[in-house]
Amino acid sequence: MAAKLVYADSRGQIYDHPELQLAGRCGSGFYRIPESELMPLPPGSDLFVLPGRLAVGYDPRRRRFQTLSEIKGQPGPGLAVAAFMAPAHTMSYLAAYQTVPRAPVLPLFAYTAVGWKAGGFWVAGWRSDPDPRQDLVNFDCQQIEAGVRSRLASQPDNRLLRHLSHCALTYGCPAAKNLFLERWEAPLPTSPSCNARCLGCLSQQKRSPFPAPMKRIRFIPRPEEIAEVAVPHLEQAENAVASFGQGCEGEPLLQGSTLQEAIRLIRRQVARGVLNLNTNGSRSETVAHLVAAGLDSLRVSLNSARPTYYSAYYRPQDYHFTEVVAALKAAKAGGARVSLNYLIFPGVSDDPAEVSALEELIAQTRIDLIQLRNLNIDPDYYLTGIGFQTEQKPLGIRRMVVRLQRNFPHLRFGYFNPAWSNTTDTNEK
Repeated sequence: MAAKLVYADSRGQIYDHPELQLAGRCGSGFYRIPESELMPLPPGSDLFVLPGRLAVGYDPRRRRFQTLSEIKGQPGPGLAVAAFMAPAHTMSYLAAYQTVPRAPVLPLFAYTAVGWKAGGFWVAGWRSDPDPRQDLVNFDCQQIEAGVRSRLASQPDNRLLRHLSHCALTYGCPAAKNLFLERWEAPLPTSPSCNARCLGCLSQQKRSPFPAPMKRIRFIPRPEEIAEVAVPHLEQAENAVASFGQGCEGEPLLQGSTLQEAIRLIRRQVARGVLNLNTNGSRSETVAHLVAAGLDSLRVSLNSARPTYYSAYYRPQDYHFTEVVAALKAAKAGGARVSLNYLIFPGVSDDPAEVSALEELIAQTRIDLIQLRNLNIDPDYYLTGIGFQTEQKPLGIRRMVVRLQRNFPHLRFGYFNPAWSNTTDTNEK
């Protein structure tokens, strides 16, 4: 049974269409979604009604895509509905819609195609990492609040800890919550400044249509403050990871000397666990120094392996794509594990020319892991912002992953930064 198109009225009430089937979008094109690429809406996901965007479905009788410009028996058009999937899930198709004139820019979420089938919502995506570290069911508000009170009582003068308590209790950051629950991956934000001006920056935007969902850290923690947060976590937590480079900060490599001293302090006290850096990779020499000091793993974010589209999205201020490649190589040369935080956008990520460029980058750098994170951005704003053009049909996100696995058998796929010594193979089957 094919999944049905879902749409919303002007009041936000969601309906399933009696005739039209679910359609998906890759780039600017509409596509039918194979039933094999659908899964039930994961727990912890959200549904959004998209203002100024008319739902598009597939008419199986006429064998064409149809825009829901009006709803029979109801006033007004049928608005598009999209899903924002829970962490650890990767989308394969965007929601299909037509944008009306003067429609508002959508906020910074990923807009996955969603339909109705067998009495429930189904989405175009899959679970790309079995790790439960951000599953909603694993978070107890009372335990988090108790953990915050306990840590603040034991370290009342630690500014970084106070900042992270705000992230956990106000912003609902899963990584900050896990710090206070003493498990899995903990955040170590350090940098109030950045040397990129990303189109979809989550923590701070100037002259941008997006409201920032969080405030960026406003101070540089002392190495001692960083160590006070990281050491107990690495000593005690299950599958312990502590990561520099968070959504509530800028670029951590700009604080290289602070990170280097903090890493040395941490490693003098504890050998257990993984010290990780999430970064834009803009300082390869600094990366080499951090690895030499004891950094275990590096994750570099990319929207594209092609310099033109990379630069159009990240808008680097004082570095070039070649420096990012050099940082990947420097980390590998020093013995660190290296990942790409590859920001998935159907139609761009799986464009044949993009896949070829990504394969060339993997061959050059011998990275260990690709994290399949969804790019949170208005699709039309993104495609226009990077000037994307193609004449080729996309491969499909799932087929892209299978091709990469076949061509690079050593390569892992997932969603999170692993505790490398304990990680299991999460490759696409």
